[in-house]
Amino acid sequence: MRLLALLLLIGAAAAVPRGDGRVIGGYECNPHSRPYMASLNYGYHFCGGVLINEQWVLSVAHCCPYYMQIILGDHDMRVFEGTEQLMKTENIIWHPAYDYQTLDYDIMMIKLYHPVEVTAAVAPIPLPTSCPYGGLSCSVSGWGNTALGGEVYMPTLLQCLDVPIVDNQVCENIYPGMISPRMVCAGYMDGGRDICNGDSGSPLVCDGEVHGLVSWGQGCALPNYPGVYVKVCEFHSWFEETLAANP
Repeated sequence: MRLLALLLLIGAAAAVPRGDGRVIGGYECNPHSRPYMASLNYGYHFCGGVLINEQWVLSVAHCCPYYMQIILGDHDMRVFEGTEQLMKTENIIWHPAYDYQTLDYDIMMIKLYHPVEVTAAVAPIPLPTSCPYGGLSCSVSGWGNTALGGEVYMPTLLQCLDVPIVDNQVCENIYPGMISPRMVCAGYMDGGRDICNGDSGSPLVCDGEVHGLVSWGQGCALPNYPGVYVKVCEFHSWFEETLAANP
């Protein structure tokens, strides 16, 4: 199901929320090698998220439905592996400056009804201690359509993709007028490898820290159009304020 959002058209580019699924040109992750990975679910997976402490998950604001559950510790969605933890949500908090048209401040915090049990398959990942820079090697993971050309193949195994951070100026030149200080591009200029719909909210991890959340892009795996991510380092103050206000 595609989440409804307005498209911002500027020139030939469109900020298209990546609401329902794909890692293209990637590979199956080693099982449970991404213990911070979360699935936002209302009967089926619709977006990704990332566990940042024992009771809080980050995702993107355009993924927020009226109701959801969070699944942690999953790898193969077809079978019960014994590692999964299904969580109800206590509170869902959008960033107050979220703009659904430009997808600026496209971030939300989800408080789980109770803390997770930290295991080998479920564990939080640190927030960034710095901001990402051009050329930094990162990885993104998600469950979603891995086919190109309008075809659909929904894998049940968690998929991974290694991607480099794109220089900020290059990113701004590709998407003129659309990149805010709270966004960062990552991907390949030659296309063929990308994240897309349904990987929205999935974490971009660099040097063992979560640096980005899948947010939007122009098409999927198109040459010269890398994916656009929420730049997590820009939200430290909001995280601290939100955690303090919701003990």
